[in-house]
Amino acid sequence: MYGKEIKNARIENGLTQTQVAKETGLPQNTISWIELDKGIPNIQQCVILADFYGITIDELIGHETVNTIKKV
Repeated sequence: MYGKEIKNARIENGLTQTQVAKETGLPQNTISWIELDKGIPNIQQCVILADFYGITIDELIGHETVNTIKKV
């Protein structure tokens, strides 16, 4: 689900899971678990990873905002 996007962010920055774990304080097995889509990362993990990569949470998970509110 989100794992592919999160893995892409890591690879684009030329980092290993171990390096990300060391820099973020997240366990390496948690990073692997997220990247393999074995579960959905919690909001705290998303904030930590997005801040680490210098991107928004939307960018981290590959979400594009769509404005569905119709103006009256």
